[in-house]
Amino acid sequence: MIKKYMELVKFSHTIFSIPFILIAMIVAAEGWFGWKLFILGLLAAVSARNFAMAVNRLVDRDIDAKNPRTQDRPSVTGEVSESEIKLFILANALIFIGSAYMINDLAFKLSIPVLIILGGYSYFKRFSEFSHLVLGVSLGLAPIAGAVAVTGTIPCWSVFLAFGVMFWVAGFDVLYSLQDMEFDKKEGLYSIPAMVGEKGAVFISRMFHVLAVIFWALFSAYAGVGFFGWLAVIFAAGMLYYEHKLVSRDYKNIPKAFFDVNGILGIVFLILIILDKAVG
Repeated sequence: MIKKYMELVKFSHTIFSIPFILIAMIVAAEGWFGWKLFILGLLAAVSARNFAMAVNRLVDRDIDAKNPRTQDRPSVTGEVSESEIKLFILANALIFIGSAYMINDLAFKLSIPVLIILGGYSYFKRFSEFSHLVLGVSLGLAPIAGAVAVTGTIPCWSVFLAFGVMFWVAGFDVLYSLQDMEFDKKEGLYSIPAMVGEKGAVFISRMFHVLAVIFWALFSAYAGVGFFGWLAVIFAAGMLYYEHKLVSRDYKNIPKAFFDVNGILGIVFLILIILDKAVG
């Protein structure tokens, strides 16, 4: 039972958002922020992502059924029924709102708008190439949420961190979409690869990742992090360079670049921020 839902929402990909909500919480608290916020923060992050992915699977069932790459998804095969997906969406929305309510007033007030943004992403590929950036915004909300959880405000550095996450995610989503470029063209779906082709998409992805590093550097400057904080930015830049080298060698490396490289980037970034606050 649990396994089919984990496969439905690709639970392992939660690794992309959780490190950055924790990074924001650590920076906002100047260190450890307590077990209560840790548990509520994780609960909010996981339920928000589960909500977003389940909406995506529900909305995209017709598209996924036609795409050879996605035909085996539980939402397509019927392993998870439409009614089960809807119940899963509702349950995670309530968990997210409840978690936000227990965190603070601002978190609670923002919970519904956040869910609207997260759910709205799934519709963008049907009418706009900006869907990659909308996905980036969805994950970029994580560090802002982390800062709100600790301080009840939205500090400037959290916005820079969020923009960094937005362009990071948009950049690797453009690369990932190269796998579906011909399918998107055939079905009339909107994506940057379908619009500008392989070379143009790779170039745009690189520019997005350059912007990600710039905004992460601004985050480090405005948050006043030390040596390890700046090392995190340098490490992230190196990992993004490696990601593009992998993809340029062979598009078959896209899944490895998408999951392994970006997963490592987020985890190491978090570890280095923890070290920065521990020695600071």
